[in-house]
Amino acid sequence: MKSMASAPVVFGLILLISPAFAQTPLSKILARVSEEAEVLQQNAPRILTQETLEQRAVMPPSRFRPRNESAAAGADSRLRIREIVSEYSFGALSGTVAHNLLEFRQVISVDGRAVQTPESARRALSAAIQSADDRARKRMLEEFAKNGLVDIATDYGLILLMFGSRAMNNIKITPLGTAWVGTEEALALAWQQTSSSGGALEFHGRESVRRALRGTLWVRASDGLPLRVNAWIEYTDPAKHLIRDDATVDYVLSAHGFLTPASVVHRHLVDGRMMTENLYRYEPFKLFTASSEIKFTDTPATAPPAPIKK
Repeated sequence: MKSMASAPVVFGLILLISPAFAQTPLSKILARVSEEAEVLQQNAPRILTQETLEQRAVMPPSRFRPRNESAAAGADSRLRIREIVSEYSFGALSGTVAHNLLEFRQVISVDGRAVQTPESARRALSAAIQSADDRARKRMLEEFAKNGLVDIATDYGLILLMFGSRAMNNIKITPLGTAWVGTEEALALAWQQTSSSGGALEFHGRESVRRALRGTLWVRASDGLPLRVNAWIEYTDPAKHLIRDDATVDYVLSAHGFLTPASVVHRHLVDGRMMTENLYRYEPFKLFTASSEIKFTDTPATAPPAPIKK
């Protein structure tokens, strides 16, 4: 299981300038990215949506071995596909100095089979977030994993928070050039964490380890709005296998005036072979109208409500 975490720290940057950014000051681009990250930080605990996870995983061969040699040759591994739909929101654990936000989810259905109603899932989700208890969060992750999932990746939807103004001294930024994200012309920035303190948290049984991340950030060329974040880690495990985890998060400007995740694609590779692909998709986020109970405001046809800003 892999989990992302943001770590607020003192502001600082290592910058290298490329010709592609000559007309747009890098400081201005990064200021816009930090502003959007902080607006998301402030508003994330007030939003909720439905998340659909489609996982494709290469599983060990079945105990059944076909007598036919050609069939047996293809029985070395098998592909398993699962679909999990959950109510999904964000919250912070109590007792932590940084008050980092984490993902919270309650499963509604597994492979089309209903587990609970959306209403009951929202009530359970609201109770878990309000308790702000690490044990409740762990129980939710354990219940999520019990649905036959492997190599689960969580908290990537909030990876933009790593670019808040207080978290920048843990990141080295290098401009790359121009690219396209969908129909948007974008500027690409290579980034790399300079320590593992705010990196990916991996669980192997009862043991856990943090690993520094690197990747690419794409921002809209016209105004620096963040569009996509890619992050990856690569290392050799004790069995001498090359392990790589690669995630790409697309963000959209919501009807409420701030960025929210639209999708996450996570891939787990072993020795260059993809073993697991997790595709998370998110419905448009809704705003809570009260902190004690999950109720929503309707998306207005005119101007959206002003997001909370620091």
